[in-house]
Amino acid sequence: MNYILAILLPPLSVLLTGRPILAILVFLIWVPALIFSGGLTHPMFILLAWFLIFHAREDRRDRRDLS
Repeated sequence: MNYILAILLPPLSVLLTGRPILAILVFLIWVPALIFSGGLTHPMFILLAWFLIFHAREDRRDRRDLS
């Protein structure tokens, strides 16, 4: 579900991965980028969100394996 949210609202998806400061920073860059580039930079934010989601899942998996 978070991957679909990353397509629509990357900053919210980053926030749900547990990185609030990065989510605020992404939001502050994402909104002007959408306005000024007409959405051409949106795929970059989608890839960033997907990478962070994947990384968070790997961290959870590693912590579970150590327990």
